[in-house]
Amino acid sequence: MVLLSLSAVRKAFGTNEVIRDATLALQEGERLGLVGVNGSGKTTLLKIINGDMPSDGGEISIAKDARIGFLTQHADIDGELSIMEELTRVFDPLIAMEKRLRALEAEMAEAHEDAEAFARLSNEYDKLTRRFEDAGGYEWPSRVQGVLAGLGFAKDRRDMPARLLSGGEKTRLCLARILLMQPEILMLDEPTNHLDLAAVGWLEDTLKKYPGTVIVISHDRYFLNAVCDCMAELSMGRLTRYSGNYDAFVRKRQANLERQLKEYKLQQAEIARQEAIIARYRMFNREKSIKAAESREKRLEKIVRLEKPVSEDKVRFSFEARRRTGEDVLIAKDLSKSYDGRKLFEHFSLHLRAGDRVALIGPNGVGKTTLLRIFVGEETADGGTMKFGANVDIGYYDQHQAGLHPDKDVLNELWDDFPRLDADRVRGVLALFLFTGDDVFQKIHTLSGGERGRLALAKLMLRKDNLLFMDEPTNHLDMDSREVLEHALDDFDGTLLAVSHDRYFINRVANRVIEMSAEGVSEYLGNYDDYLEKKRAALLPEEAASDGLTQTQRDKLKRKERLARESRRQLEDRVRAAEAEIARTEAEVAHLEAEMAAPGAWQDPEAGRALTESHARAKETLDALYDEWAELAELLEEKA
Repeated sequence: MVLLSLSAVRKAFGTNEVIRDATLALQEGERLGLVGVNGSGKTTLLKIINGDMPSDGGEISIAKDARIGFLTQHADIDGELSIMEELTRVFDPLIAMEKRLRALEAEMAEAHEDAEAFARLSNEYDKLTRRFEDAGGYEWPSRVQGVLAGLGFAKDRRDMPARLLSGGEKTRLCLARILLMQPEILMLDEPTNHLDLAAVGWLEDTLKKYPGTVIVISHDRYFLNAVCDCMAELSMGRLTRYSGNYDAFVRKRQANLERQLKEYKLQQAEIARQEAIIARYRMFNREKSIKAAESREKRLEKIVRLEKPVSEDKVRFSFEARRRTGEDVLIAKDLSKSYDGRKLFEHFSLHLRAGDRVALIGPNGVGKTTLLRIFVGEETADGGTMKFGANVDIGYYDQHQAGLHPDKDVLNELWDDFPRLDADRVRGVLALFLFTGDDVFQKIHTLSGGERGRLALAKLMLRKDNLLFMDEPTNHLDMDSREVLEHALDDFDGTLLAVSHDRYFINRVANRVIEMSAEGVSEYLGNYDDYLEKKRAALLPEEAASDGLTQTQRDKLKRKERLARESRRQLEDRVRAAEAEIARTEAEVAHLEAEMAAPGAWQDPEAGRALTESHARAKETLDALYDEWAELAELLEEKA
């Protein structure tokens, strides 16, 4: 059943036609990802569907009785109701039914001697009970609790007034309310923006089971892969639909572009051939040849000329370091930080080596950004030590771009930091980041989040630092810009520590993942998929499968299959990271063995046992690292 259809929908702002003849039909249960560069009109299209903005033409059809739920990027909630009360309001009709059922029970108790009245009340009670059950009357309290927990609302905050929430928390609350309403058509504009990784995972699972139709705008490619079964791209006003998830869309879009370009070139070659024949006929200047030329000209005029396929402009940049660091880039030990008596983190230790690409992940509020600010000297730790190695030049990408000056224009923001560059070089760099023509005279405070992000990346590129700290570097960037950033970091020969919620980015860039949580800090070798694999393995007990393999053996096979798909460059990075981790663990094992062999090591039996256990754990870790290195080395040899 088609729940939503668009036919030739158009919208322009002045002379800028953002949507041209958009046509689309969505069946019940389909989950569509809507993508396009920033400013391409994606949010505008959803506003038109929702009735918040008129179109300039075309038709929109919505199935009878189908409700639309629309989450905007900056959803807001006012009033004095608490978080729990805001969500409970969704079920006011069920609550009213339940009150009526309780009233009927009391009336039936009083009418037990009046058979006629009792029968009438009993009949109403039976009908209302069935309606109440069918509408989920007994399930709604657990649904509310499940959504609150899934979206990360702490139990001790659920009774606070919604007006006191931050902007991101209000958006999460609006998302919770819409999910509980379960509209037949669910439209979400950047729903993962204010969610931590656990909440994003919960939302993915929820949307995959959603009974209605879903349209989602998102820059989160991992999310689109997990949730969507079809995609639509809005590019230069045109809406094009593709089957499959985000990765399938990327492949099919490229294949489409190559096919269209080939068809265009073939047509241009045929037109040129026909024009040459016509020119020769006319050159003969005979009646028969002139008629032949005119006949061919008429046929040529009837040809529907193909437009040359074009794609949106993309940023183009790379990172390079002006000098190399030593092997040890940063050694931090037992760092701690508290605010107003609330502990953010403690006992945080990190050893960054040359070439490391580390992703720092964890829920909001555990201190990831604060940790970066400590590393770059913008804050001080309450305890612990940190030491940078030789020749380390620090670059910092701040997700809020606090280092930009609101009253400067784009040109001078860059030029003032790099005054030795001439005007052509400055304009050339800005052009790489899509600031051309009069764009360079825009004031910083007028720029969008994506434009400010691109300008901050331009400044970071010119610094040529060899240690980059990046806080949510893909926020506000469109998908093409994210791809270019990932390629640039993949080719970067320096060291990287990035805080990110972008799992696709982490998969492409990281060779180590560090997870910060309320329980402490955990480190995982590899990218985001490796991190997930190891987390799952820790939760699942080893059990024999029907194929005779243990869970550990099956995990190894899966890991080997995935590693085989990685590029040679990625494998080389993973081998280097494994070798560095092996060296560190070997040193730890040797240190523990020296302690065990020291005189008096066993004078305290409890301390001796603890030493033995630490040694056993370190040896186990070392054995696992040897196995992983062997797998990586074998695959690398196969790709040679």
